[in-house]
Amino acid sequence: MTGAVLGIVILRFGFDTGFIQLQNLAAYAFAVLLIMSLPYCLRRSGHVRVEVLSERLPAGYLPIADSVALLLFMVPVFGLLAWAWMPDLLYSWSIREGSVETGGLGGVFLVKTTIPLSGVFMILQGIALLLDPEDAGT
Repeated sequence: MTGAVLGIVILRFGFDTGFIQLQNLAAYAFAVLLIMSLPYCLRRSGHVRVEVLSERLPAGYLPIADSVALLLFMVPVFGLLAWAWMPDLLYSWSIREGSVETGGLGGVFLVKTTIPLSGVFMILQGIALLLDPEDAGT
């Protein structure tokens, strides 16, 4: 991804030319990297917390709060994301959706596939954290 962006900048400002496929490649790589890093971030406890009350609560509060949040919020939200995205994904695959730019890189349907896939991975990661909470963040 870094090489693609560097190539875009060199072509644009050094040679006054553009390469749409390379721009699409950089955008696709960024999208896939971002969406597929969510389960990894959850596993490493890299998510952002707003801890206003937990400082005053007992030490056992945080694991219980995490378990409740995983069950009541994360699983339904990411399950809905995976389920609701399916009609758009199936349509995208049926037409083998490509770039919106003329002469752009094909394969947008592959990038769109990572959205429900990431939702499923988030659910699986949440279940793994519920089953082994001591291993979280290592």
